[in-house]
Amino acid sequence: MNLEFLVRRLIQMIPLLIAISILGFSMMHLAPGGPLALYTLNPSVTAEDVARIEELWGLNEPLPVQYLTWASNMFTGDFGNSFRGGAEVRHLIVERIPATVELMGASYAIAILLGFAIGALGALRQYSIFDYLATTGALVTLSIPTFWFGLMVIFVFAEQLGWIPSGGYQSLGRGGGGLIDRLHHLVAPASVLGLVLTAQWSRYFRSSILDVTGQDYVRTAHAKGLRRGTVLRRHVLRNAILPIIALAGVQLPAVFSGALVAESVFGWAGMGRLFLDALTYRDYPVLMALLMITAFLVVIGNLLADIALGIADPKIRTG
Repeated sequence: MNLEFLVRRLIQMIPLLIAISILGFSMMHLAPGGPLALYTLNPSVTAEDVARIEELWGLNEPLPVQYLTWASNMFTGDFGNSFRGGAEVRHLIVERIPATVELMGASYAIAILLGFAIGALGALRQYSIFDYLATTGALVTLSIPTFWFGLMVIFVFAEQLGWIPSGGYQSLGRGGGGLIDRLHHLVAPASVLGLVLTAQWSRYFRSSILDVTGQDYVRTAHAKGLRRGTVLRRHVLRNAILPIIALAGVQLPAVFSGALVAESVFGWAGMGRLFLDALTYRDYPVLMALLMITAFLVVIGNLLADIALGIADPKIRTG
């Protein structure tokens, strides 16, 4: 993995992000309705008031001028002010990032541990009862929408059994906000998102192991008399994990999107709640900031996957 490749990939990111921003900005502003609909439908707000608000927010300018103004501010780190409340978008996002990162990190940990264990056992015990149960469980989990899965978890484990909180980031009042309390609230959303990822990753890892075990060099290692554990550790797992590294990077934006859904279901105070509120009120500055964050995660996730693959397998030469 040479420096020239990294520089070239970073440069390629720039026109891609610009194209995404132009497309997203145009679609957002050309869609029916808008942030002024809340005022135009209010009989107590006059047309003069609406015109003043439109001028204050810069919505009276031509669309290309609005985009250039937004883009020039964004490159200086200024995402503008929210149409709802007037707070700086940058501060709104910074306040929510830790909660979202916490949820994504816990979900990744669950998916990696369970996906690795279930996929490996399924491959090593192919066509066993465990393998059939794991395959069926993965198909069922992938078929269930994340929001419905979350609602069922709340209904069963929070409402019926009372084992977990029904939602929120932490308990209110005395005793709330501590590490144990935060983990207690994190269990449900992280488990829902983590199990959805586990269903995908376990199947990928199982297929990858089965593909590697059929290679000639693995059969040669067995023919040399190496123990099964040695062959599995040195040859099979080392090579089978390479596609999973790529998958983990590529699915980073998908994990982020899943976190937004889980946050909305469980009332987790992260960027998912912020996105839903912004979407409801057509808060363009917040929506554009979240769009660019998601786009950045897509391109940086692919780049990190390439870097990780180059580190894990020196034979890979990208560029």
